[in-house]
Amino acid sequence: MADQPENTSDIVTFNDFAKIKLRVAKVLEASDHPNADKLLVLKVDLGDEQRQLVAGLKGHYAPDQLVGKNIVVCANLAPRMMRGQQSQGMLLAASSEDHSRVILLTTDDDIQPGSSVS
Repeated sequence: MADQPENTSDIVTFNDFAKIKLRVAKVLEASDHPNADKLLVLKVDLGDEQRQLVAGLKGHYAPDQLVGKNIVVCANLAPRMMRGQQSQGMLLAASSEDHSRVILLTTDDDIQPGSSVS
């Protein structure tokens, strides 16, 4: 049996987790956020629609490094304004404890935008 988390208030049920819609998105455009030092604005293709995401990737990725990448996003997160720009989802990334390294979760091979991640 796997080790249990120390803080049981962090545990979610399978049904809670199943509500999260993880999808593959292809980055079409990326640019610096006009009003923030650490944010980038991405335009992504989710297969059946295009969306804007705002993410704290500046300093870890240059905008031109992101264009064409397949990334993993939470597609059913409620939209949120971030420094005057609307973010319509959230990308997934791993980071070191001190956030000095941020690494995007990507696909190992090319796959159609909008593909489900499970």
